[in-house]
Amino acid sequence: MSATNRAERAKEHYFSGLNCAQSTTMALADEVGLDESVIKAVAAPFGGGVARSRSLCGAVSGMLMAIGAAHPDYTKAEIYAISRKAMEEFSSRFGSLNCSELLSVLNVDNSPAPSERTAEYYASRPCGDIIAGAVEIAEKFIKKESKP
Repeated sequence: MSATNRAERAKEHYFSGLNCAQSTTMALADEVGLDESVIKAVAAPFGGGVARSRSLCGAVSGMLMAIGAAHPDYTKAEIYAISRKAMEEFSSRFGSLNCSELLSVLNVDNSPAPSERTAEYYASRPCGDIIAGAVEIAEKFIKKESKP
């Protein structure tokens, strides 16, 4: 499956009600050998910038989970190096790694109660495009190439 198709699949997951981390990891699950139902559960706490705390963007968390799963043989230093490169690309493309900064124009809260998913909710957020971008970036770093 191409990165474009995976990015579109990630957006479909998001628009069906999954959070950013779930949407990103589930779109990449088959590529990195993860079971979708397991990764859906594992990624659940990482939405909304980790449990809606508006910290690290859930799409970034999902991107990093997939990259880590793709490279189980990497040393800690190697996985950190490749992860940093992916994070730098994400930050360069979207302007931040943090949910609160990515959604700063929306004046979002950080209560643990998720917002109701409505057409207006989805239309007001850049999250679909951010998730798709995270999948595209992850695809570059998932490829089995030489170690960093």
